[in-house]
Amino acid sequence: MSSNLDPAIAARLKRSADGLVPAIAQQYDTGEVLMLGWMDDEALHRTLTTGRCTYWSRSRQEYWVKGDTSGHFQHVKSVALDCDADTVLVQVDQVGAACHTGARTCFDADVLPVTAPAGQAPVDQPGTAGQ
Repeated sequence: MSSNLDPAIAARLKRSADGLVPAIAQQYDTGEVLMLGWMDDEALHRTLTTGRCTYWSRSRQEYWVKGDTSGHFQHVKSVALDCDADTVLVQVDQVGAACHTGARTCFDADVLPVTAPAGQAPVDQPGTAGQ
């Protein structure tokens, strides 16, 4: 599939075997990690040029713009590549829930326990500080 992505950006991207890069959505003003989606070159182009996050659905094999069906929009504030150019960080202003379950973030429902190695103090888990 052809894309209108700037060739200089496209040349830097390191994609998976299926032509995708993971895209992390983060709330721009709080740093809260909201969700992980997938982008190909065209989805990244659309995100950069429309100001709204466009992802590639691996299950439906189609583009989707966050909020078009749910009303939970992601207004793009900035887009950055990581140091290896294999992951995109999209800072957004999230309207409503980011997760398809209706939760604000996809990363708040199943916090895993962390045990510290011998000789190290355990790290506080969210919601357990001081317990």
